Amino acid sequence: MHADIHLQLHALASAELRREAAADRAYGTTRTPATPLRIQLGWKLVELGLRMATPTDRPVTLAA
Repeated sequence: MHADIHLQLHALASAELRREAAADRAYGTTRTPATPLRIQLGWKLVELGLRMATPTDRPVTLAA
């Protein structure tokens, strides 16, 4: 692939990414932020740990 074609493809890809980012920023101001994936994953791991640590004859009750 020629260098000038390669650079032109990169320029097109970066322009498309910039347009998508601008559209996402404009859309993001009207919606409420979701719970971050890191927090959701953390609570799922806590729940899994409680299930593993609790005997099977007692149910686990989570207050949330």
